[in-house]
Amino acid sequence: MKRVKGYVWMSAIALGIIILLGWTVWQNLRVSERIDNSVKSTTMLEGEYSLDGGEWKSIDNTKPINEHFHKAVFKGNFTKQVKANHTTTMDIVSKNVWYTLYDSSGEVLDEYRRSPGDMEEGSGYMAEKMINTPGYYIMTEYVQIEPEYKSDDKFTLVVEYPYELDTESFSDCFYVMTSYSDGLYLNFFFEILPAGLMFLLVCFFGVFFFPIASGLLGRIDFRYIAFGILCFFAGLFMVVNKISGYMNLWIFDPTVCMMTDKLAGCFFAIAVLIYLRSLLRGKAVKIIANFVITAFFALTVLCVILHAANTADMMATAGIRYLAVIVLAAIMTVLLCIEIRGKKGFVLIDYLISWLPLGIFLMIDMFDFYLHISGSKYLQIGLAITIIYQMVRFGMDFSRQYKEAIRYQRVQRELYEAKVNVMVSQIRPHFMYNALSSIAILCKLNPETAYDATITFSDYLRGNMDSLKQTAPVPFTQELEHLKKYLYIEKLRFADKLNIEYDIQTTDFVLPQLSVQPLVENAVKHGVGMKKKGGTVTISTRETDDAYEVIIQDDGVGFDVNETKNDGRSHIGMENTRKRIKDMCGGEVVIESVVGEGTTAKVILPKEGQNNEDTMR
Repeated sequence: MKRVKGYVWMSAIALGIIILLGWTVWQNLRVSERIDNSVKSTTMLEGEYSLDGGEWKSIDNTKPINEHFHKAVFKGNFTKQVKANHTTTMDIVSKNVWYTLYDSSGEVLDEYRRSPGDMEEGSGYMAEKMINTPGYYIMTEYVQIEPEYKSDDKFTLVVEYPYELDTESFSDCFYVMTSYSDGLYLNFFFEILPAGLMFLLVCFFGVFFFPIASGLLGRIDFRYIAFGILCFFAGLFMVVNKISGYMNLWIFDPTVCMMTDKLAGCFFAIAVLIYLRSLLRGKAVKIIANFVITAFFALTVLCVILHAANTADMMATAGIRYLAVIVLAAIMTVLLCIEIRGKKGFVLIDYLISWLPLGIFLMIDMFDFYLHISGSKYLQIGLAITIIYQMVRFGMDFSRQYKEAIRYQRVQRELYEAKVNVMVSQIRPHFMYNALSSIAILCKLNPETAYDATITFSDYLRGNMDSLKQTAPVPFTQELEHLKKYLYIEKLRFADKLNIEYDIQTTDFVLPQLSVQPLVENAVKHGVGMKKKGGTVTISTRETDDAYEVIIQDDGVGFDVNETKNDGRSHIGMENTRKRIKDMCGGEVVIESVVGEGTTAKVILPKEGQNNEDTMR
């Protein structure tokens, strides 16, 4: 419990620091006055424009152009900001487009269109060989407008989008920042940083909160781990997507900027698939989900190889990746719907809320991306709903786990007391007296056998004492070895009146330590031991479809199971055995007996209560 409290305090402190940092930044942004010497414009021209040979429209540099295009032509004069000062800094931000600026005579004033000679040979940049890939680029110009360009001369700006799949609007691909100083950095700070901090907070939940949540529950919960991975890559994807237009400030190769942006999206898609897979339980659907994840990962690797080999860049293969995401998401949806069968009540509600909001909004985003409807990012809504629910669910799980921990400690204390009672009953004085008396007689008649009996008796006592340290179920093979030592000692006492037979068909299961011996002891003492001619005790095991069974059978005197015992003996050993088997393995003890024919005691251990992987190693 101390470790649990430590994790809680660590999480609370970390979350408090993040909230305090975000609050401080937000307050600073509120009171800061944005410098007015930087202006973000659609283009550097005032006039009219046409997209793909369509009608001419007026340029409004204060509003984005949310139309898709392959070739955009702008005609007009330089904006007032460009004309205002001879030392104006103009940053032209472009993504996946080429552009050329012409003067009124058709001469090229400025352009971004790489040719083989634009990159220094042997520079190590990927763009050196990817001359047909625009990438993400920022051109910084220290504009010095000549006097003749301050007149009403017309200029022409041509922007070309070279990809067949028109997935981005014009303002997603191109804009101009004019300022007297580092206007692009100021714009990054005021426009991007607040959103970036929020997205980094999502990453925080992915890296710290949900992995810690899994540890607090006392087990490795793959569902929380997978959701933590999803949060991290979702936050990373949103941050990269938000700052993609600024990447060229720090990553000088435009094609690497493009690949970084697209890979963030691919990793996010893989993280979504991994999370959805964590919600599956059936073996067959898990195999299919693993294949789906592997297939998309292989497709991503192939796209990176094609990009690096200058065969097809990450934008050229974007269409097939998006289509693959839709198809694979549909397959995962079918698998998740298959898992719904048999779920009812809260289990069904929990299962649906865990993936429906995220899945529905993700699919809406994908179709919106293809159909160019609104351009809104619904995914963030679905992710926020899922994060909030997972936090609520963790609170419920933690509360339930805490109650179970208290109950577990109480049960362990009761089981410890029960084991002490069992051990004491099995090494009571008259049993030790009988065993030692038998060994004493053998010392004269057969010293070698007496030696073996002494070692066996010592091992038997040591096994009883060691049982006090064992808190978890033990393999049946260990229990069987201890039984054989006990029966060896009893055989010394009863000689030919006691026959032991074994029919062990399976041993691949666990059970509470010293839980079978009281049943065997009853078969020996109160079964065949009460019969003049003695008899046989048979110990057998078998496996059914849903359980393992241990059967102790004797052909002794038997008894009436419906008769209330009033023989003056304490039956605490049998009561403890039943309780331990039920609490530790969810099993039960069934006893059948016929007077004069014998008794059968059956220990039934459900396979659901087994934990073979941990205890059989």
